[in-house]
Amino acid sequence: MSALDLDYLKTFALVAELGSFSAAAERLGLTQPAVSLQVRVLEKQLGVRLVERVGRRARPSAAGEELLAHAGSIEAATSRAIEAVARHAKGVLGRVRLGTGATPCAFLLPSLLADLKRRFPDLDITVTTGNSADIVRAVDENLIDIGLVSLPVSGRIFEITPLFDERFVAIAPLGTALPDTVTPAILAERPLILYEPGANTRRITDEWLATTGTTVKPVMALGSVDAIKEMVAVGLGSALVPEIAVRPGDRERLVVRPVTPTLFRRFALVLRSDKRLDRALRETLAALKTTATGLDTPEGRTQGR
Repeated sequence: MSALDLDYLKTFALVAELGSFSAAAERLGLTQPAVSLQVRVLEKQLGVRLVERVGRRARPSAAGEELLAHAGSIEAATSRAIEAVARHAKGVLGRVRLGTGATPCAFLLPSLLADLKRRFPDLDITVTTGNSADIVRAVDENLIDIGLVSLPVSGRIFEITPLFDERFVAIAPLGTALPDTVTPAILAERPLILYEPGANTRRITDEWLATTGTTVKPVMALGSVDAIKEMVAVGLGSALVPEIAVRPGDRERLVVRPVTPTLFRRFALVLRSDKRLDRALRETLAALKTTATGLDTPEGRTQGR
């Protein structure tokens, strides 16, 4: 059986409501033969009689009553579908699944997402956090639409767009005597609180510290930049953290210094190259790129402090 013609179904329901083919024709702006033809086509398609004449009135048959019981819900579902699709044409509406690390999620995304929701209230955006490898795997499996991850990332299936460099700074308890610029050798002499092993951040900080030729054994290894800052603030050690994670109030309780040689990790947008970009995705990508452009200016780096 082919799908029901919704216009014919609406015509039948109107005939049943008004009890007259001619009245239905007048309401629809059609001729009576055209209304009768639509009902006959519907009856032929379903293989049952839908309308019976009782005197001068047209009444639904038993089968017609069954169909009428569903007609309202069919029309309502159709209206909801049309309305939903129409909203796509009027503005951004849809689901965007974004994956990133804990630091960008906490220090970069809040203002960006607030702005997106203010401009596009119907945008449904979800955020998943994890390490870069897990986020990239989720993008590959189409569980996430956009990955904002640290490089390197490889794979022919991916479209990779470098976005910004996230610079690291050294932090120490307030009152610690540190030079204006901190080297690996200076930090290696101090108790260190580092990121947990296995993450890309721990790898690049280990490589930076290893330039001293000394094996560094951290006093703590934590997975949260906020936890690291708290441990440093109470005097348990020094650390390397992304500059973007240093809030204005942190400078009142921590010593913060740039490092040399420069230590940074490069973030990029990662999508499947076959991902269809609807407007929701395009607007989210544009917002991420605009925010990243601001981060790579001196003014943007100052605002992150």
